[in-house]
Amino acid sequence: MPTISEFYGLKIIMRFKEKHGPHFHVEYAGDEALISIRNGQVLGGKLPGRAHRLALEWLALHRDELMENWENARRHKELKPIDGLE
Repeated sequence: MPTISEFYGLKIIMRFKEKHGPHFHVEYAGDEALISIRNGQVLGGKLPGRAHRLALEWLALHRDELMENWENARRHKELKPIDGLE
């Protein structure tokens, strides 16, 4: 799965899978969650509280870029890196 961002120990990964709709994966310290791009809902897995809050903050800042990457993944095109939180 292509890594599109890394920050504060979070690794953001995206691959196309229509079953869940637009989403991304977050890995953090052995935990993983699938998060909806549309509404931030956890579709599977779980993250510790702080990691979850950081992922949602990042999502709010980069929703448009994530949707663009989702469309690229859907079309089997290259995904663009997205800046992390600073």
